This record gives sequence, structure tokens and C-alpha cells, in this order.
Amino acid sequence: MSTSVIQLNNVSISQSTGVVIANLSLNVNKGEFVYLLGKTGSGKSSVLKCLYAEVAVKLGTATVAGHELSKISSKEIPFLRRKLGIVFQDFQLLTDRNIFENLRFVLKATGWNDEEEMKKQIHSVLEKVGLTGKHAKMPYEISGGEQQRVAVARALLNQPEIILADEPTGNLDPDTSAEIMRLLIDISKTGTSVLFATHDMLLYNKFPARTLKCENGVVVEVSN
Repeated sequence: MSTSVIQLNNVSISQSTGVVIANLSLNVNKGEFVYLLGKTGSGKSSVLKCLYAEVAVKLGTATVAGHELSKISSKEIPFLRRKLGIVFQDFQLLTDRNIFENLRFVLKATGWNDEEEMKKQIHSVLEKVGLTGKHAKMPYEISGGEQQRVAVARALLNQPEIILADEPTGNLDPDTSAEIMRLLIDISKTGTSVLFATHDMLLYNKFPARTLKCENGVVVEVSN
């Protein structure tokens, strides 16, 4: 039986400029890999911001990882975000500390205290993204692709139900982009849903999957 982890019904998403996306309805099941395709400025990031409660849902109903977003309180938002892993185009690593300490910082910030458990979890996520043995490296000592792998590892730390990836390959060359893509597809096969926002048609054509398209203020499902 399919389990829905994202369910939006007739949601309108507004930013300061007005309505960005109108009447958005979508359903994403556990372990599904779904593209959110669209040109720059088409509203992809606004959809993702809505899902992690940075933009409020004022019209329609939205349930993400068991949280009803139209009723969510500011105290509840950190608990929602613990169930989400977010990967951006900019790796957003802390440049003054090594990879291990970057990941430990996130665990501490999300309530982990046991040093042995944290160490075990950090090594586990680094293994999942193919970076075993790189924990002592500083961000500047590894390639852009490896830095994005660390960002994916960071997104996996709290065993999220969903990964929201906002143009995660935007700063990478085509071969490295394909590596990150394969990594995220493999992660979806373990049961973590992945919503992958991109305007990269080369990547999209190379790795076909279910597709939602942002265009002219609406999101529509397209058949591949």
C-alpha cells in the first residue's frame, strides 16, 4: 500500500509580490523520486519553501510528513524540519570546521547529545554518500561534488522521510551532477522520498522519473 508523505490540495503559495503558484494539488508517496521541473523564477523554490514551512499556507490544505501546514505553530516547525532533509545549490558548509564537525553541529542543533551515537551516525551517513574516510577533511580540501555529497549526508542525519533538493546540481559539472543524481535516486529506493527541483533538461532526460512542471503560476503533472 502506498503511503503519502506529501499531500497538497488546492494550495495557493504567496510571496510578497503576490500569488506565485495557484491551486496546487500534489501527492508524493514514501520512497518516490519526483522532479519539480521549471525555468528559473517559475516558483519551484516557493513550492519547496511552502513544504518546509518557510512560506505559510493560507489557502488549501497541506500535509507534509504528518504535519498540517495550514495549522502549524512556530514551535512545531523544528519537528517538521527534522523529518525533512534539505539540499541547496549552494553547499552551505561551515568553512571553519572539518566535515565531521559540520555534521556534528547539525546533530547538536537538532537535539542529539550522546557523542558515541553522533559519531556512529556521522560515519554511517558519510558511508551512504561514498565519503568514508573523508571526515577529517576541511570543505576547501574536497571537490565541489564531494561538498555536495556532504550536503546530502547532512540532509540524511536525522533519517528524514523526505529530501527536498533545490537545484542541487546547479554548481556542478555534468558528470558530477549525474553522480549526485544517482545518489539521490538510490536514497529514494531505501524509502526516503525525494522531490528534486531543477531546470537542467540534460539531467532530466538522462534520468527519467515522475515529473511535476512549474509554469505560468501553476504546477501540472506531465507524462514522460
